[in-house]
Amino acid sequence: MKVRPVNFNSDNVVGAAPEILAALAAANHGAAASYGEDPLTARLEARFRDLFEHDVAVFPVATGTAANALCLAACVPPWGVTFCHREAHIACDECGAPEFYSGGAKLALLDGAHAKLAPKTLAEALASGGAGVVHHAQPAAVSLSQATECGAVYQPAELAALAEIAHAHRCKLHVDGARFANALVTLGCSPAEASWRAGVDLLSFGATKNGALAAEAILVFDPALAATIGYRRKRAGHLFSKMRFLSAQLDAYLDDDLWLRNARHANAMASRMAAGLSALDNLGIALVHPVEANELFVRLPEPVRHGLAEDGFLFHGWGPPPDRVARLVTAWSTEPADVDKLIARAAHHAGAGGPRGARSGRSRPGQSPIRGNRRAATPSATPFRHPRESGDPDRRRPRARR
Repeated sequence: MKVRPVNFNSDNVVGAAPEILAALAAANHGAAASYGEDPLTARLEARFRDLFEHDVAVFPVATGTAANALCLAACVPPWGVTFCHREAHIACDECGAPEFYSGGAKLALLDGAHAKLAPKTLAEALASGGAGVVHHAQPAAVSLSQATECGAVYQPAELAALAEIAHAHRCKLHVDGARFANALVTLGCSPAEASWRAGVDLLSFGATKNGALAAEAILVFDPALAATIGYRRKRAGHLFSKMRFLSAQLDAYLDDDLWLRNARHANAMASRMAAGLSALDNLGIALVHPVEANELFVRLPEPVRHGLAEDGFLFHGWGPPPDRVARLVTAWSTEPADVDKLIARAAHHAGAGGPRGARSGRSRPGQSPIRGNRRAATPSATPFRHPRESGDPDRRRPRARR
């Protein structure tokens, strides 16, 4: 049964929310001061201060990679090290931008279930990090993803525990919040409780995945760190002359809690899909990570993989064979009917494929119908391998982000 193409590849593939587009159209009337000196940007800064209940420095940029790389450049010297999870976006999907903008600083990759860092893992890594030894790069920052690349969410207490360890070792704590809104909806707490009150020093506040056209914000809670970011942003080519068009998106994103409403819908669609697919576990379909935001990682038998792809459902493969799983991402605009269709067609194909164990579930290299073939997605993280090291032809194709 062929359906119209339904794209669950990423929350990047959907369009911009109507409220965002309307705000851009409104900002297009008349003239305004350039380079962030406009009234919209001033209003945005005040709104972020109110939202986070803190005196926060705000730097709008167009991409999450720019936000992450500039945040880390502000707190990591060229001889420094940022500690992060092996699956972190800054490690796997930013083409060396954090290292480039910091002038050559290193990333130290750590393991952890569901792409989360555990306090014990971080403490051990920092204790053996060579602080004060001239022969070693010096620990300078810890970076976490909220939600993680496997769809898990840090509780405020978990953030606070990691922040305490980082600060004890004179490291700053950065959070990649590309899906911060999705995480916050799950947590049910205030933005302050999920950021500076838990010890976060810098936050890459995402909007593009959740309804913006192209807009993110660097939020800095430590005034000392904010002092250089304006210059770094300009030098990196990310200071927009018509800054009001970035600020207009972020302003509309915060207006009337659009950011939370969009994230709440995306999360609800992920939970709906998870519930439906979990009911098919007796047919060999299984979730491999908890669904705490808007991403699902699902082990699918081969007949289900091929069948869904033939039906017109688009989703990423994640990890090399034979451990490859399907990653499906819901968004602010996902239709409940499309989720229900995928569940129904998965049930159909699972029934046709026989009971668990009847088929191996392995894909021959180059024959998977699932777009892409991304990082391993097992609960215990496996080392990330460059496409050239994989031996799988699918991994040699260019990949879309998250």
